[in-house]
Amino acid sequence: MNPFIVGTHSQLEAHLAVLDTQAVLDWLYFSDPVTLHWEAWRQAGHWHWVAGAAMRDELAHVLARGRLPAGQGLATPALLEAFDARSRVLTAPAPTLANPLRCSDPDDQKFIDFAVAHRVAWLVSRDRAVLKLKRRAQAAHGVNILAPCDWVPLSALA
Repeated sequence: MNPFIVGTHSQLEAHLAVLDTQAVLDWLYFSDPVTLHWEAWRQAGHWHWVAGAAMRDELAHVLARGRLPAGQGLATPALLEAFDARSRVLTAPAPTLANPLRCSDPDDQKFIDFAVAHRVAWLVSRDRAVLKLKRRAQAAHGVNILAPCDWVPLSALA
């Protein structure tokens, strides 16, 4: 089964993506070559970035620590502005036991819960604890969890 084909989502949901903090940094701060086409794909409507306030807070916290090596992309204040301009902030899901996907890293659970609650097509992460849930997330919820190097929105291939 092709992990990029999403048959259980509405037209809009089929283009929604959640990016974990490291994926955001790879894209907007480090300008990782793997993320080279993300902005063009976003602007062309191949995907829409959705996030919750806790995700923005985590990014702000990571940036405020001042421990990141020099990046190639946006400076710290501009990165938060880019987050605000490029993402659509949605309400965080209420805690529930209905989501059987439990991440071994509690800090990453918010990304999984958010992706499942909002029926997104993709959760992009390099975190091993998140990636371990790949098969179960796809089978149970239609959420494709993948590493940044594996993510290409299907409509971008057309």
